[in-house]
Amino acid sequence: MGLLDGLRAILGSRAETDAGRDADPDDLFGMSTAYLTMEADLGYESLDVGALCFSGVDSSDFREAVDEVEAILEAGREETGTEFSVTVDDHGYHWVVLADDDPEDLITSMHFAADTFIEHGYGSRLLAAVFAYEKRGGALGNRDGGETTGAGESAYWIYSFRRGRFYPFVPKSGRERDSSAEFTLESALDGELEIEREKDYWYPLWPSEGGTHPWE
Repeated sequence: MGLLDGLRAILGSRAETDAGRDADPDDLFGMSTAYLTMEADLGYESLDVGALCFSGVDSSDFREAVDEVEAILEAGREETGTEFSVTVDDHGYHWVVLADDDPEDLITSMHFAADTFIEHGYGSRLLAAVFAYEKRGGALGNRDGGETTGAGESAYWIYSFRRGRFYPFVPKSGRERDSSAEFTLESALDGELEIEREKDYWYPLWPSEGGTHPWE
């Protein structure tokens, strides 16, 4: 099974078939308290960046839905200060990348974007929401998702729209995962987030070649 097939299986059709409940964008608001636990209890600071991953459709109607997402985020930029961009990675997946040093505004903007896709009937195209953190004591990243100096330990909380649950992803060099750190995050956030219990669905979202974060 190739990378794209694996992503489709874990976050796409297989997840939809095996879903325990309907996904709800309101689940994203769970991160409003989770980021405090990440910092105070675990020493991870928010990178002030998050992203929505979705699969595209070659149709004018879908393009209009994406345009409306951009229009809504643009309209809210002055009030929230949330910066955004829409990109496509090397695997062919689309991303709405958002940056804001206020976690509440970041989460709210991400919710608006996801809800707009759903209102247009494209909720099934939403695959995941990703929230980025970095271990305090290493080099802290900037709000564009880049690193300042050194090499800190990045960690991500990923929300699967098809499963309606969160899971941690802590990558290491060589496309390895820090399973111990992931289990620590799972234990610490259990109760604040709806955690994915089936580890088979903890799918790693590796960046494109030369990228740092899953959306790059």
